[in-house]
Amino acid sequence: STTSSHLVRRSYSSESQPERKVAILGAAGGIGQPLSLLMKLNPLVSSLSLYDIAGTPGVAADVSHINTRSQVKGFFGEEQLGEALEGSDVVIIPAGVPRKPGMTRDDLFNINAGIVKSLCLAISKYCPSALVNMISNPVNSTVPIAAEVFKKAGTYDEKRLFGVTTLDVVRAKTFYAGKANVPVENVNVPVVGGHAGITILPLFSQATPKANLPDDEIKALTKRTQDGGTEVVEAKAGKGSATLSMAYAGALFADACLKGLNGVPDVVECSFVQSSVTELPFFASKVRLGKNGVEEVLGLGALSDYEKEGLESLKPELLASIEKGIKFANQ
Repeated sequence: STTSSHLVRRSYSSESQPERKVAILGAAGGIGQPLSLLMKLNPLVSSLSLYDIAGTPGVAADVSHINTRSQVKGFFGEEQLGEALEGSDVVIIPAGVPRKPGMTRDDLFNINAGIVKSLCLAISKYCPSALVNMISNPVNSTVPIAAEVFKKAGTYDEKRLFGVTTLDVVRAKTFYAGKANVPVENVNVPVVGGHAGITILPLFSQATPKANLPDDEIKALTKRTQDGGTEVVEAKAGKGSATLSMAYAGALFADACLKGLNGVPDVVECSFVQSSVTELPFFASKVRLGKNGVEEVLGLGALSDYEKEGLESLKPELLASIEKGIKFANQ
């Protein structure tokens, strides 16, 4: 009916929303395509720039037919990367290769680390003040790589670089809601640490609404959250890794970044950022987002004994991944 379409138009009226350009690097891939679709649906985006080494003109043409606010352009090949990035407010990076069964996130390292390094060089040149959302795995290493590249280029701003760990939060919420038997849309679970295996630490003691689950169930939920990626890799049996849930999580985090930029108060999400919350240089915890990216990195809050143990045991592995990234960047 006219009324409902008028209401939709009114609530999303673009006049009230500032112009925002979002660039997706790796837009033709398994995560990139659904992520491009979801960002096209976001009323906060006025310009959507899709980049990949190949295949992007098709994805861009397809997505551009959707009757939402943003103008879509597709770019491919290194010579078009600068134009894709210019003027971006948020750059989302799902570029790289996915995990196959039996592969660790470290096996991805050599390929994806090189890709991230060259993309970040271009960001430092063409849109140095953009908020960078890093999805390319291993995030525990690719975020430190990006930081080093930006430092060398003289454009590093710790407030503008994020490792996207939102999928860990999305999984923790889903799994917790299933066990606690509560409606999932009201559930919140902070997830801290890093973004691989045991470095993922869901804080179920802080989950809301509170359900007094027994210790063995908390342990099982923790393990399932940590192994969520592997669960999907195995289920896809050689056909890839989490793409749809990751695209959803990536779109959620990018939306939070855009809201922060637009001055929406109290936007808080977990993210892997430069941090002094622990002795490690990078760490995922709750972050308040605002007009400069990170407004505040929030502490861990009260932890259960099980979580304290988990925190201590994840630190050496997370530190090793961070150092591996820094070393690669400086080669």
